Amino acid sequence: MESLDMNLLDPWNTPFGLAPFDAISDADFAPTMDAALAQARSGMQAIATSSDAPSFENTIEAQEVAEEPLNQLAAAFYTLASTDSTPLREELQRDFAPKLSAYASAVTSNVALFARIEDLWSRRASLGLSPEQERVLMLTRRDFIRAGAKLTGAEAARMAEIKSRLASLGTSFMQNLLADERDWTLPLQTDDLAGLPDFVLQAAKAAGQEKGLDGPVVTLSRSLIVPFLEFSDRRDLRETAYKAWAARGANGGETDNREIVRETLQLRQEQAALLGYKSFAEFKLETQMAKTPARVRDLLMQVWHPAKARAEADGAILTQMMAEDGLNGPLMAWDWRYYAQKRRRADHDLDEAELKPYLQLDQMIAAAFDCAQRLFGLTFQELSLPLHHKDARVWEVCRNGAHVALFIGDYFARSGKRSGAWCSALQSQRKRPSPRAPIVINVCNFAKPSGGAPALLSFDDARTLFHEFGHALHQMLSDVSYSAVSGTSVARDFVELPSQLYEHWLEVPEVLQKFAIHAQTGAAMPDDLLKRMLGAATFDMGFQTVEYIASALVDLSFHETAAPQDPMLQQAEVLADIGMPAAIGMRHATPQFAHVFAGDGYSSGYYSYMWSEVMDADAFASFEEAGGPFDLERARALQDNILSRGGSADAQELYVAFRGKLPDATALLHNRGL
Repeated sequence: MESLDMNLLDPWNTPFGLAPFDAISDADFAPTMDAALAQARSGMQAIATSSDAPSFENTIEAQEVAEEPLNQLAAAFYTLASTDSTPLREELQRDFAPKLSAYASAVTSNVALFARIEDLWSRRASLGLSPEQERVLMLTRRDFIRAGAKLTGAEAARMAEIKSRLASLGTSFMQNLLADERDWTLPLQTDDLAGLPDFVLQAAKAAGQEKGLDGPVVTLSRSLIVPFLEFSDRRDLRETAYKAWAARGANGGETDNREIVRETLQLRQEQAALLGYKSFAEFKLETQMAKTPARVRDLLMQVWHPAKARAEADGAILTQMMAEDGLNGPLMAWDWRYYAQKRRRADHDLDEAELKPYLQLDQMIAAAFDCAQRLFGLTFQELSLPLHHKDARVWEVCRNGAHVALFIGDYFARSGKRSGAWCSALQSQRKRPSPRAPIVINVCNFAKPSGGAPALLSFDDARTLFHEFGHALHQMLSDVSYSAVSGTSVARDFVELPSQLYEHWLEVPEVLQKFAIHAQTGAAMPDDLLKRMLGAATFDMGFQTVEYIASALVDLSFHETAAPQDPMLQQAEVLADIGMPAAIGMRHATPQFAHVFAGDGYSSGYYSYMWSEVMDADAFASFEEAGGPFDLERARALQDNILSRGGSADAQELYVAFRGKLPDATALLHNRGL
């Protein structure tokens, strides 16, 4: 890319305000970030020292205006850094993390600025604020207090040090994990291919090509290693691959994350103590729907016991299948998926190799779009615009001919791309201080095909696509005044509701009948295969639930007690206490638990997927109780009370407005077949 001939701190004069990815050079980021930070500091100081009496506009709204150039630059940079990392971009991340933390600390410790916020808060009843403005004021004040605005002297200085160090540790954790995933490969010779269906072999060949290697390879991308573990007849290679996958972040040397975890937990504990909380979990959960660690633990254990019982019963069957193959030892973690896949074929007459040609990526994207059109009246027109990577695609989203949003999809795994799947906004919706339409990106890590073949998904991949698109809808349908409460700016244990709810439409038979089209023949999925696939929806759910809850309980344990000197020992103790089945690994072992240690977004909060699942099961039931999955009255209620409202009201209030009541875990247990 050529060096920039425009000022990155000005509003971007580009189609839809999209970042000018074709014009930005990596060399532009460091000086522009320094300039953006200086400009934001100056703007915030001007607000703090203004001689005008505090008002919502000159104190709260003005903060967003002051930070706008910084936020647009950061959104562009971190999109590039997370989807197409390079050594230079990783170096920039390490440089930016403490600088951004220092800026945030300077803002929240600005005594004069906080005094203006407190003045507004004390006079809020007489200010004529709208309900949304009063909530934004409350959230702003709360964020300042929780960041340490009331601390003084040595305590305030120490809080700034802690936050700076945590920012650097989170960056290092993610970069170490990415390095371990990027650097490991298992080359496959002809004798190593036994049992692998063509779609796995094609993905392995594409992975080899992407890495510049001659021949197929297994990588630590979930979209490749999981099907390898499911199908490879070579138990020795499954063991090698699984152990490498499980060891990410714990291989010793420069990329080992265990010391980062220990220091992170100690700093979080100290941070909570400075703010007057007994534990970091107590501090973190105070603003969530769950409120307390005890309520989280109660939910997790309510589901743990039936899930563990199911997993142990399934494990006994898989062990017997091993014995029938002449293997008399215990069932191991690298055996479970292989024998579960065999059992799935036997019990449900369902073979992933038979199923996968019907789940084309392009067709599943079309299915997600079609459901959004039927439910919310949205249309999608693909455009040609400069994006952050050549594999990414972009659509204009409209309703009744009017622009609603820009949606970007970046679907394929590659070296330098963060693992997992996520949704983020390059630009959030707002009406004030000036109107702005959202620019939303979904990032996934599906296996890229070789030789121009269509990309094929597993049913789990397709579910991931719908999940992330549910997050995107939360962003795109946002209709609030302020970006502080726009889209997914909600309680962490509420944010997964729209995404998990949208997954249900993937299982609606009429959706699959229309879009599950065979990649070679163009034929629709046969009714019998469709019924078998949906009938197996809860297959191996004991395993899936156990691996998830184990991770959530370890996360909670780390943060609700004193920080451990040896986190790996505490992980082992938690798993022993709950009786973790030996043949099932945690979904995210501690050294690779990016949700929790690459930042504090899900720290004490990994439970939130299950908390939201209680609601999503109940919410979809409301459609079924009404006119069916595409009942327009229920869709309007979902949009008006949840998707459009963002964080403009309390999450519990929003859910009750949609459903009329709060749910319990009954629907969740039913949906999981437990």
